[in-house]
Amino acid sequence: MQMMWVLMMLVLAGLMIYRFVRVRRGGGLRMVSPGSPDAADPADYGFARQEELDVRVPGPDRDLMDALGNVQRTGGWQAASALLAGTPKDGERRWQRVQAFGGAAALDLVQRPGAGAPWLKAWRLEAEKDAGGAQVHAELLVQQAWRSSGGVGSQDHRIMLEEAREACRRASLLAPGDPVPFITELAVARGLGYTEAEFDALWAKVIDVAPGHMGAHLAALHYWCGKWHGSREKAAAFAEAAAARAPQGSLLAALPLFSVYENLPDQVMVSDFGRTAVVSRAVEGALFAVQQARADDPMLAHVRHLLLWFLVRTERWAEAMEQVRHVDGYVGALPWSATEDPAAQYAVYRALAVAGYEANGGSPATLPH
Repeated sequence: MQMMWVLMMLVLAGLMIYRFVRVRRGGGLRMVSPGSPDAADPADYGFARQEELDVRVPGPDRDLMDALGNVQRTGGWQAASALLAGTPKDGERRWQRVQAFGGAAALDLVQRPGAGAPWLKAWRLEAEKDAGGAQVHAELLVQQAWRSSGGVGSQDHRIMLEEAREACRRASLLAPGDPVPFITELAVARGLGYTEAEFDALWAKVIDVAPGHMGAHLAALHYWCGKWHGSREKAAAFAEAAAARAPQGSLLAALPLFSVYENLPDQVMVSDFGRTAVVSRAVEGALFAVQQARADDPMLAHVRHLLLWFLVRTERWAEAMEQVRHVDGYVGALPWSATEDPAAQYAVYRALAVAGYEANGGSPATLPH
């Protein structure tokens, strides 16, 4: 198993060095240097340069970027507070924005220990009962615990997560009916090793106020995976049950694809990865969910990013390019965010999608706009 992953990483490293692959109609792909006339170049499609890819978010959110830019530039918290106050608590976007503000604060503290994120410190001091500020603070503590507390299982990690748990509970009191503090606590539950009964009690609070929340289901799925406190079977059962009860237009129908991804080390032992029933069914379910979802669903980009990864690996080039067309420019989502260099990893898969598309007769002129 370990050797297989080493070989995969070597292949990806080679692709990152060469950047592009040669188009051979009817004969597959092989690597060439970037300047070769045979190279398939994503730039021909107007896609963003690697250094321009935004690693903070999965897709465009102009209001969030404006508010985040304001607080980082001025050191004032009011723009962030106003944005969250105007973001409905019963949707996906509030959770994403809280994550983004918390992530920005955590990164600033890593880069400037002791001096980073002055706007969040001021927010908590000057508006202690502001629900948005309390939620961002709880998210910050969670992200700090995972990023810089000595590693999972360490005493510092546990202490920080226990502090985050209390912050989640204080935040929940400030905003009754808002699922975000409970969703944030799902990550705490995973790190602190809640028993299944404790986790079920927390999950009941989530689904009581937001039964169809895709972000919450993704956070809960981690707990049920074998690498944490469940198993491949429990994760699959959780994902498939959510997909089965998903209403029309819900992206919960794509949850089994995330379950497959989380259990990937077991799946890649199968020689014909893309044609196994479990992978094929999950991909088709996700494609159906994407087709039925609202164009403005905040979780749509998350599903498209993971679909791109699977569609490239299964050599479904035209469908992969359809995902690139929708998500290009942003890489703040799985699977890219799980790597050390999200932009570089995404660029590799995008280059493969372009090359495979052209190897089968595609071109910039044939790609829908």
